[in-house]
Amino acid sequence: MSALSTLQSLAIAPFLEFSFMRRALVAAFALALGSAPLGVLLTLRRMSLFGEALSHAVLPGVAVGFIFFGLSLPALSIGGFAAGVLVVAVAGWISRHTELKEDASLAAIYVVALALGVILISRHGTQLDLLHILFGNVLGVDSEGLVLIAGVASASVLGIAALYRGLLLESFDPSYMAVGGGRSGGAIYQQVFLMLVVMNLVASFQTLGTLMAVGLMMLPAVSARLWHDTLPAQLCNSVLQAALAGYAGLLISYYASVPSGPVIIVCAGVLYAASLLLAPRGWLPRLLRRPHLQA
Repeated sequence: MSALSTLQSLAIAPFLEFSFMRRALVAAFALALGSAPLGVLLTLRRMSLFGEALSHAVLPGVAVGFIFFGLSLPALSIGGFAAGVLVVAVAGWISRHTELKEDASLAAIYVVALALGVILISRHGTQLDLLHILFGNVLGVDSEGLVLIAGVASASVLGIAALYRGLLLESFDPSYMAVGGGRSGGAIYQQVFLMLVVMNLVASFQTLGTLMAVGLMMLPAVSARLWHDTLPAQLCNSVLQAALAGYAGLLISYYASVPSGPVIIVCAGVLYAASLLLAPRGWLPRLLRRPHLQA
């Protein structure tokens, strides 16, 4: 009983004792609720690397906000969102007017955007500012940041619920969507969906940084596909995995005195590795089924 009490104390004591740990936990849970379902939809649409590109593409806008307003969260968020929207629009324009596909044009743009953002921040800030923006600081989330993250998560959940049927049709059968809603129908769904992705990446950069914001979006989503066949189950599983990674990452970083953001992503990676091994679509169940199928 004493050991159990000690374990319970270790699991909850940091959150009871420190307000910044409670804010960080709420932020991690909100990010899990908003980002992970979008990651599932990105994998469904075979756009898994799209989120990675967009997470880097917001950096020039964040840099411009930093140059004029410093580490002001509203300014950084508005700048990052504007940059993400601009990159998506430019990539779409290039794909419509050239032979390049949208993913190829986005890959070319985001590399330049990332380099430009690093240069701008390096020239007008300190190395600490650059590290804060690139890697985030989940333990530094204040009440203003928490409101932003919670608002984006709420908008994402409501947006996915409102667009759920259209997103499924546009993902599985875009030709049917084009016939039923006109050529612009599928494009509108895709643009709104990408705006939700950009919003979540911007909300994540304060906690996880622009380099790792996509981690909590994609790792749980990819893991969830190994566990379930149905989309609703994948959506729920991805949220649970992301929330567990956030909770475990905060605890480990607190006791080990290491940066929280990277530890959260590593925890999500551990859950992904466990899924690869143990999930119904993972390596071990496939290995156990193989002799039966051969017989």
